[in-house]
Amino acid sequence: MNLFVIGKIIGYALCLESALMILPLAFTIYYQESTLPFTIPMIMGVLLGFLLTRTGKQANKMASKEGFVSTGLTWIVLSLVGMLPFMICGAVTNPFDAFFETVSGFTTTGSSILTDIEALPKGVLIWRSFTHWIGGMGILVFMSAIVHFGDGSQMNLIKAESPGPVVSKLLPKASDTAKILYVIYTMLTVITLVVLLALKMPFFDALCITFGAAGTGGFGVLNDSCASYTIAQQAVVTVAMLAFGVNFSFYFFIIMKKVDQALHMEEVWLYLFIVAGAILLISLDLMMQNGFSAPFMTIHNAAFHVSSIITTTGYGIDDINLWPHFSQGIIVVLMFAGACAGSTGGGYKISRLLLMWKAALRDLAIQLHPGIVKKVHIDGKPVEEKVIRLTGIYTFLYSMIMIISVMLISLDKMDWSSTITSVIATFNNIGPGIGVNGTCGNYSEFSNFSKLILSADMLIGRLEIFPILALFRKETWRKF
Repeated sequence: MNLFVIGKIIGYALCLESALMILPLAFTIYYQESTLPFTIPMIMGVLLGFLLTRTGKQANKMASKEGFVSTGLTWIVLSLVGMLPFMICGAVTNPFDAFFETVSGFTTTGSSILTDIEALPKGVLIWRSFTHWIGGMGILVFMSAIVHFGDGSQMNLIKAESPGPVVSKLLPKASDTAKILYVIYTMLTVITLVVLLALKMPFFDALCITFGAAGTGGFGVLNDSCASYTIAQQAVVTVAMLAFGVNFSFYFFIIMKKVDQALHMEEVWLYLFIVAGAILLISLDLMMQNGFSAPFMTIHNAAFHVSSIITTTGYGIDDINLWPHFSQGIIVVLMFAGACAGSTGGGYKISRLLLMWKAALRDLAIQLHPGIVKKVHIDGKPVEEKVIRLTGIYTFLYSMIMIISVMLISLDKMDWSSTITSVIATFNNIGPGIGVNGTCGNYSEFSNFSKLILSADMLIGRLEIFPILALFRKETWRKF
């Protein structure tokens, strides 16, 4: 284990986090608020980061093991420093609450312990939403685009941080892949912001909502999330959430004029099919409940919430707790499904659903006809058996972690809807659940112990299990 390279990665990440705090600091100065919530962590981050980057020549190479450990530790350290603005400004006094809120931001979960969001200083609100944008595509992916570690090292970081069963290079160099991902990410972000401004959403609100939609996070600046905005503005947010839930390879192929390759991405088609089917079923269920009145608004509300949940964003315009049980059931299913791999969305991922379904059909065919040789294909390409095996292991760990988490959270003696969906919502980086933590609620009623467990779930879910679990394996820290 090369501790020097791990220290260097954490150091660069701290310096980058400090630099990114310039944006909320600028808003703090503009609104004439205290600058201490940002100047103190910025100074701490730069000093500690600078010391960690001075680790010498031994930090030049990174194996896969160092990539996992660096990723896990970096996200924890960034969250610990990122929570300081909440505590210094006095908005959050409980360190468990501050850590929960910050982890929720960086992991683009959107779960909150705050009961009066509008009371927060503007600078802290911007930082709160900006953490979504930072964590959406991944801070180490961003760092790989601007800092050179050696291409093999950078690919190990990208693989450890990026979501999905397979992470491949879009361009020959990993650093170029990171750059093109952030170019696409920034372009979609700017487009969303410009359209919201054109629809006369206030600049401050538009910027925060755009950060949340881009990172599929869900932190808003109003206590009612997005309910107060106009129908047109909500519709734009709906489309934006869906767009950021698409595998970014799709946009890359479009830009490179490989339209045929983009249109043959099975994952994207399955994603859109699930979205359309869920909107149709929920709309019909809601209209039957309401006597088929206001069909347009019913479809609008269904589309917004389906987009918000499947992309794991978590914005809301309606109280899901008041929906029929069938519609709530569909929402829970969407919580598990998640968005596409290679997007900013969380969840199990559509690509894994597709892969496991095809693998199950393949294995069934082999059981019926033992002599045949059959490969699993996605997008017309054969999938390696190693990928299928790792996806199966991931599925087992995914299930076990959620089961254990539910049992631990049940010690709070909440109702089962709140207990179960709190784990589903945090582990899949969604935000709201069903119950006290619903779209019109929050996580303030959970104990400090539960908040710590749910914070761990958010980190484990965002980094897709292995980088965090690697920290607790003895073999990880051996020198071989």
